Amino acid sequence: PEKISNLNKFLGPLGYHIRGDREGVKPWHLQQVAQAVAGKPEARAVNMAMLRSLKHARYAPQSLGHFGLAKQYYCHFTSPIRRYPDLVVHRVLREVMEKGALSPRRYRRWQEMIHAYAQRSSERERAAEEAERDSVDMKKVEYMERHVGGVFSGFISGVTAYGFYVELENTVEGLVHISTLTDDYYRFDEEHLSLVGQHTGRTFRLGDPVQVRVLRADRATRQIDMELAQPGIKAIHAGKLDSSLIAPGGG
Repeated sequence: PEKISNLNKFLGPLGYHIRGDREGVKPWHLQQVAQAVAGKPEARAVNMAMLRSLKHARYAPQSLGHFGLAKQYYCHFTSPIRRYPDLVVHRVLREVMEKGALSPRRYRRWQEMIHAYAQRSSERERAAEEAERDSVDMKKVEYMERHVGGVFSGFISGVTAYGFYVELENTVEGLVHISTLTDDYYRFDEEHLSLVGQHTGRTFRLGDPVQVRVLRADRATRQIDMELAQPGIKAIHAGKLDSSLIAPGGG
């Protein structure tokens, strides 16, 4: 409930709202917003905010369904086999198909083991995601080192008191620090997620298209710094990052 409340504070200034009832938020409540925002400049930021408002997926020994897919019954399974949970599913299916059913003794044994399997798999998945995220961020910084000084088109993907983040067409994200906005004194409007110039009224909002120049790409901090580009400068097409460069093992 707290996450949905914070999400609605984010969505409100953009004209959207997640509706809930006494039974809580349902998948179609989020789907309605996703459909309403489709094709609009703020679509990516809104969809990402909705995704972050959901609980992290986890493996469980019980059949709990799948919220995002709105499925009452759901079982993790991929082919070819890539993860330990797939092996667990294979083993249960094989035993049932070969013997017709699980004996009471085997059923109890599976019940004992499955809790540990689920917990361990959830832990390792989170560790793998963090490792993947760190390596992808590093590769993005290495990629942008070749484009320091270049001008790119993007959109504002986040607004804070110290500046705003810009996401390029190739998903690279960088920070335009408030100290680089020298044409006015900007204050942070938290309610509307925007930076507003005190004298000019110039406003930078979530989802606004902008052109930026890359100032630096720091491997140590995995930080990419940008500034607003001068008007009239033609932007470089960011292109699509080569997945073989940013995804370890090609996965």
